[in-house]
Amino acid sequence: MLFAIIAQDKPNGVEHRMAVRPTHLKHLETLGDRLVFAGPFLDAEGKPTGSLMVIEAPSLEEGMALAAADPFVTQGVFAAYEVKRWNWGINNPDKRGQ
Repeated sequence: MLFAIIAQDKPNGVEHRMAVRPTHLKHLETLGDRLVFAGPFLDAEGKPTGSLMVIEAPSLEEGMALAAADPFVTQGVFAAYEVKRWNWGINNPDKRGQ
């Protein structure tokens, strides 16, 4: 199953995000093939304001656990995040999650 992690950064948090980012990227590397894709939301100036990550997990509970372990969560970059089951319906190159 695929899960989207949709997160919003804390206000005025770009500096903190950038400080935590190397640890966050190392964490994403440990996910291996479970990480489908990831990237930041950007404001009009191109500064990050949140994140969208799609992961593969056998259950919502495991998807939520993976999200909760992200350094952007544990180190307080995100003001809020949610994990939702997601279906890759269009342009799914590997038919993942189906």
